[in-house]
Amino acid sequence: MSRGPAFAALAFSVLCSLCAEVMAVPSTEPQQDWPSYNGDYSGRRHSAAAQINTNNVAKLAAAWKYKIFVGLNPGLFGKVIKSTPVISNGVLYFSVPDHCWAIDAATGKELWHFKWQSQGGIHVGNRGVGIYKSWVYLETPDNHLVSLEAATGKLRWAVEIADTQQQYFSGSAPLIVKDHILVGVGGDSLDVAGFLESRDPNTGALQWRWNSQPKAGASGSETWPDEEAMSHGGGMTWMPGTYDPDLNLIYWGTGNPNPVHAGKGRVGSNLWTCSIVALDVDSGVMRWYFQASPHDTHDWDAVETPVLIDDVLDGKPRKLLAQASRNGYYFLLDRKTGENILTTHYVDLNWSKGLTARGEPISDGAKEPKTDGALVSPRSAGATNWLGPSFDPQMGLFYVSAAESYSVFYLTDTDEHAQGYAGLDKEVWAQGTIKALDYKTGAAIWTHVFPSHSVMPLGLLSTSGGLLFSGDQSNNFIAFDSRSGRILWHYRMRAGASNGPIAYELHGQQYVVVAGYDTLYAFSLQH
Repeated sequence: MSRGPAFAALAFSVLCSLCAEVMAVPSTEPQQDWPSYNGDYSGRRHSAAAQINTNNVAKLAAAWKYKIFVGLNPGLFGKVIKSTPVISNGVLYFSVPDHCWAIDAATGKELWHFKWQSQGGIHVGNRGVGIYKSWVYLETPDNHLVSLEAATGKLRWAVEIADTQQQYFSGSAPLIVKDHILVGVGGDSLDVAGFLESRDPNTGALQWRWNSQPKAGASGSETWPDEEAMSHGGGMTWMPGTYDPDLNLIYWGTGNPNPVHAGKGRVGSNLWTCSIVALDVDSGVMRWYFQASPHDTHDWDAVETPVLIDDVLDGKPRKLLAQASRNGYYFLLDRKTGENILTTHYVDLNWSKGLTARGEPISDGAKEPKTDGALVSPRSAGATNWLGPSFDPQMGLFYVSAAESYSVFYLTDTDEHAQGYAGLDKEVWAQGTIKALDYKTGAAIWTHVFPSHSVMPLGLLSTSGGLLFSGDQSNNFIAFDSRSGRILWHYRMRAGASNGPIAYELHGQQYVVVAGYDTLYAFSLQH
């Protein structure tokens, strides 16, 4: 039978249809696109794209801009783009609380805009979306996991993942691993327990739930005084984790215990709060944990990205995990076992008396919040925060936005059964920096000090072009030489960078995209 032009056209049409169904997925290899919150499963926030490099970055110019809510007033937090956009088939997807957009990644033209009819919740921010096949997923402030058609933005389904009445709120970027949609929750205002869930991408049905507190009588429960304290213990999972497909393990950071600043009613280390945990992705069973801040009383959650690194250490190939934690410590772990390889501080701190045999910090009780105040470094906002670090595998440098700081921590509720925050801190001094750390030793290879004392943590992006992108407090978007820290280029935006930058290649052109408050800016080389 002759297979003429009609057959060829039909075959091409079917192929295009199949390609449209297959969305970009994360991996553990350096990529030239950006299919998930951290770019890939490793959490490195490093782009393999190198068209823009140290030799030509001076020619970088704005390619397009997209401003959200033109003519609308969604409220202060709803206007700020904190999400990291993701790219699939030439389409860029991003979100703010209750809203999601799809725009052409080459032109910035809007393709669709979805609005969720909110039933309340805390609208502090949304970190982004996840993509699986031809569907987009996002969390809402009123604790729903929403699934949309990627092509149209049409709602497929929505399922509730937490109770708004208990002051839970949801804004994490879902992490897609195999056939699991991994979703976390936040909430400090009312003392509730944290958890992480896996949901079915087709229906939203619950597959498994891992709780941040152990069950009564189980391992870990001895680190709490009683079941009542455990049931209100916090440990929120409000940032996405990372994944090793070879070990089939996901790595997640957990939040601070509750009540936040009052520790008298929860004597013990309070597992598994302020911890890095490794879970089997198919069952949710915990394989190991490492606690960054035992018995935290300073709001130093450990949700900062657990970055996965494969390298030779002491003459042996090692699977490693690195975290620059909010408490000022840098940790390097074996991600197979959780064994501590290195604990060192990347900012000056005064709250710890040393380390345990496991490499976990030992708190100094004299630095716990007091009614008349305790001077502590770092502040409650931390030595770093939610905007991600970056790791350049070629240079072996771990980049982190770091704040040297001091605050006076006050205890405002002395009751043994205090609730909520039960205290506060007042910052007395802070200095913002970007630090490039030797990932094996934690030593700073270079440090860039910002002149402003207003130190909002800044998102970072490294590229194979030898560049590190970030922002400053004067509304500049900056390209640094990633090896030396020297500034090579900057662009003055209308507002300061409010998310983590990304890079991708499309139609032979490399783009770098960052948000400045309510506007996305895309940059490419001038021709």
